[in-house]
Amino acid sequence: MTLVRYTQQGISKIKESPARLDAARRAAEKAGGKIHAWYLTMGRYDAVFISEFPNDEAGAKFMLSVGALGNITTETLKAFNEAEYRNIVGGLS
Repeated sequence: MTLVRYTQQGISKIKESPARLDAARRAAEKAGGKIHAWYLTMGRYDAVFISEFPNDEAGAKFMLSVGALGNITTETLKAFNEAEYRNIVGGLS
């Protein structure tokens, strides 16, 4: 799960953001991942997207490459699905 904020550069060229999202989807797929969902949000963050990558390294490379373009800043949260959650909690001592 990634929380997104537009930079000054990104918001000044907001009309280009749909094309940038399309490019990000292609970049995620090239990295072996997928952006499952994207949401424009109101409040502290400008957007949120849900993505999945084959490993943390691939996800980190993707986030760094997207951030390096200068249009957004990101904060990524690693999320566990319900089955993973049950496994983690079930393994507690």
